[in-house]
Amino acid sequence: MSKFELKKIPQWQNLEKNYNEVKNLHLRDLFKDKNRFNEFSIRDTNIGITFDYSKNIITSDTFKLLMDFAKAARVNGWAKKMFLGEKINWTQKIPALHTALRNRSESPIYVDGNNVMPEINAVLAKMEKFSNDLRNGKWLGATGKKITDVVNIGIGGSDLGPRMVCEALRYYANDGPNIYFVSNIDVADMYNVLKKLKPENTLFIVASKTFTTTETITNALTARNWVTEKLGDKAVVNHFVALSTNTKKVSEFGIDKNNMFEFWDFVGGRYSLWSAIGLSIACFIGFDKFLELLDGAHYVDEHFLNAPYEENIPIIMAVLGIWYNNFFGASTHAVLPYSHYLHRFPAYLQQGDMESNGKTVNFEGDRVDYETGPIIWGEPGTNGQHSFYQFIHQGTKFIPCDFIGFIKPMQKVGDHHEKLMANYFAQTEALAFGLTKDQVVENLKEMGHSLNEIEILAPHQVYEGNKPTNSILIDSLTPKTLGALIALYEHKIFTQGIMWRVNSFDQWGVGLGKVLANVILPELKEQANNKHDSSTENLIKIFKANQK
Repeated sequence: MSKFELKKIPQWQNLEKNYNEVKNLHLRDLFKDKNRFNEFSIRDTNIGITFDYSKNIITSDTFKLLMDFAKAARVNGWAKKMFLGEKINWTQKIPALHTALRNRSESPIYVDGNNVMPEINAVLAKMEKFSNDLRNGKWLGATGKKITDVVNIGIGGSDLGPRMVCEALRYYANDGPNIYFVSNIDVADMYNVLKKLKPENTLFIVASKTFTTTETITNALTARNWVTEKLGDKAVVNHFVALSTNTKKVSEFGIDKNNMFEFWDFVGGRYSLWSAIGLSIACFIGFDKFLELLDGAHYVDEHFLNAPYEENIPIIMAVLGIWYNNFFGASTHAVLPYSHYLHRFPAYLQQGDMESNGKTVNFEGDRVDYETGPIIWGEPGTNGQHSFYQFIHQGTKFIPCDFIGFIKPMQKVGDHHEKLMANYFAQTEALAFGLTKDQVVENLKEMGHSLNEIEILAPHQVYEGNKPTNSILIDSLTPKTLGALIALYEHKIFTQGIMWRVNSFDQWGVGLGKVLANVILPELKEQANNKHDSSTENLIKIFKANQK
């Protein structure tokens, strides 16, 4: 079989030609078209989201060619395979069915001939009862006291997803327990949480599919010792629940199997907040709000499956990312939420995007000769404006950005929100259009600077502009709109993976370091003496010598 070469297909080559035609165009010129916003924006009044992509370096021809590329990749066909439960994660021979977890239509979804929806709905019902009992004071600690604090112990998707959502929806956490998250095996993470709590009022949610994840189980054992030292071994049943598939390991830990919430191999960690991994969310904001989160994601699932390519927001987000990553040479992409509630959203997307599409091998098992996933990073506005925006505006790197904002604030205090959103609108305008040297000179003249001062200052105050941005403007931050926002990015990532011809659902790259850590750990405990490279050996020697 001949090697597939993506860069030789007509759709890629057409885009290369178009890039050479538009790369020197400026957004100042493109916006001379008064209809540009109408052509390159989508307003969905049903969910309350406006997606404005008019501040991108594209023409109508570019957009058509990007759509041609997506169609040639058969994105819609692959999407249908995913939703139907086909084993599109072919290196692990399993489906990628996180969408089934929020299948609010109740239509059957089959895996190996079995409808998985009854099992999914059974776990949801169990989550509902548990979270309601906890919030209502029916689930009590070993001493009969109410649980006032919940600690989620997990790592990766078992931490980043529920942590991000709980922070994002903190406004809705009425009458629920306090929520904490521990993920790092560094004891400081656990210590700084436990010192705030009392064992008799604390419940631990241990989230690990296999119940063997080193970081999670190490932290869980420390938490168990903390509880049993004061309340005795029998207290474990009142103060621990498990999110896992390994009943044997859960029982050995001391957790009643009835307090184990199941999820499935077809749910990848970075897509798992919709599953039992979201139990901390349900406890924090209430199960009804958790269902609203699922509803928002399901709405976008239907949009992704059914909207034409040219009106499909995740597909448009995806092709624009490919346009900059593969043709403009942009190696990073910034996600900038203008909401403090979303301060963990960029970190959540780092895993979602970089673990999914940080791949070098294509469908055929060949090394790719093009860039795949970019580096994802960001911070909330306006904090970022006072740190790294200088780099985006006047640095030498080309950095496309997503700006996420909300029309209605959660709390209305003075003019805080108007000032926040003034910056949201101003930054995309400044990035797009910049400030020319003539404009700078005129401004400096009006400020009374001499010609000599103007000559010195002017070059430093020029903004080149032509920095592309997407604006995602949402009516308000609710569980439903947050679910929709997360799903938009999930499907964007999936679309890019299909177009780059990589498997977005495996993550073999995280394994080698874990294997080597298990080799080194006995050495640090003086139980082994293995051979390593000279750097690693000497670093270990220094560690052991100075630890004593």
